[in-house]
Amino acid sequence: MDRRHFIGQSAAAVGLLAGLSSQTKAATLQKAEILVIGGGYGGATAAKYLRLFSNNTARVTLIEPNTSFISCPMSNLVIGGSRTIAEITSPYDTLSKRHGIKIIQDSVSSIDPDKKTVTLASGKTLRYDKAVVSPGVSLNFKSIEGLAQANKDGITLQAWKAGPETVALHKQIAAMREGGTFAISIPEAPYRCPPGPYERACQVANYLKNHNPKGKVVILDANQDVTSKGALFKKVWADQYAGIIEYRPKSNVVGVDAKTKTLKLEVEDDVKADVLNVLPQMAAGEIAIKSGLANSNGRWVNVNFLNFESTARKDIHVLGDAIQIAPAMPKSGHMANQHAKVAAAAIVAELSGWEVNPAPVLTNTCYSFVNDREVVHVASVHQYNAAEKTFKTVPGSGGLSPAPSTLEGVYAWGWAHNIWADSLG
Repeated sequence: MDRRHFIGQSAAAVGLLAGLSSQTKAATLQKAEILVIGGGYGGATAAKYLRLFSNNTARVTLIEPNTSFISCPMSNLVIGGSRTIAEITSPYDTLSKRHGIKIIQDSVSSIDPDKKTVTLASGKTLRYDKAVVSPGVSLNFKSIEGLAQANKDGITLQAWKAGPETVALHKQIAAMREGGTFAISIPEAPYRCPPGPYERACQVANYLKNHNPKGKVVILDANQDVTSKGALFKKVWADQYAGIIEYRPKSNVVGVDAKTKTLKLEVEDDVKADVLNVLPQMAAGEIAIKSGLANSNGRWVNVNFLNFESTARKDIHVLGDAIQIAPAMPKSGHMANQHAKVAAAAIVAELSGWEVNPAPVLTNTCYSFVNDREVVHVASVHQYNAAEKTFKTVPGSGGLSPAPSTLEGVYAWGWAHNIWADSLG
């Protein structure tokens, strides 16, 4: 997939706005203050495409505490030691230099939907006409007894947002004793990136195979079975990592003893390991919960899928992993990128007094490295269903890899560089 195809796909996804000339632009669009909270795959893409779809007339401010974007997709390769964090890091400054987006390096402490204001951690208050909230996920450490303290003591790491913990987890694995055990626990779905934990297990196993061949990987999965690409992963584990990876379904971790590095399971016997990668229950990012947007079981945000506006608060559009997903819609970086384009087009249309596209289409591709070079993928196409007011997968679209291949590894890196350019370039 080259960049032209990726951008073309964007146009198809949102049914690109027609007649975007400066003469047809409504004054409300030119004067509106649009705040984008969070600079991940959803937020960065939304900020960029709000400018593109408005012929650079929309006033867009991106609020993001980090100086650089670090990609969660591909970060498991850093944990496995075959790539560096620098290879998955991109600057934000192109968004300001090329697209005229104002970037504030700060975090949001509160949103007042009634006053339409946002308060930053620095104390500054900003007004908005439209807000785009792309907060990612929060991790519920209270869902596993002792996990908060184990994290505080540096015994457990999650590395479920790429950054310093990604590097730290690789160091723990590299320092593991000969014949040691790495244990990863997976919460019940939904969680961010369904195949991510299984890919991570492969990356750790690949590292151990080359550097610590007596080492073991134990996957403790709270789900009934592998949640994504199950047959492909299981075949890889049997063919490439026999005697290294042990997969245990229906194994729900409920407690951590940091002193003895022991995981307590709901039903089965305790598991001791040298490196503990404990992933707890997940929910929408904290700012979404604090702002009263998480109106689906207090965990996820319900949205109108035509424009991704929160059903709890008007003029706040929520993207990415934080939303209550449509049927068979994954919580993935690619999907957040697609949400952003639909939302950006809808916001520009609404502020211009135009009809919002009534039939958006989303696409998704998710690549998983099973070692440092071979990859499997899953792809899908999602069409808005007006009768059910949700996205449904298009019959016969997408599909799975027949088997891992190095060629797909090339495609995976092509996808990564294209989507980074699409979101940030």
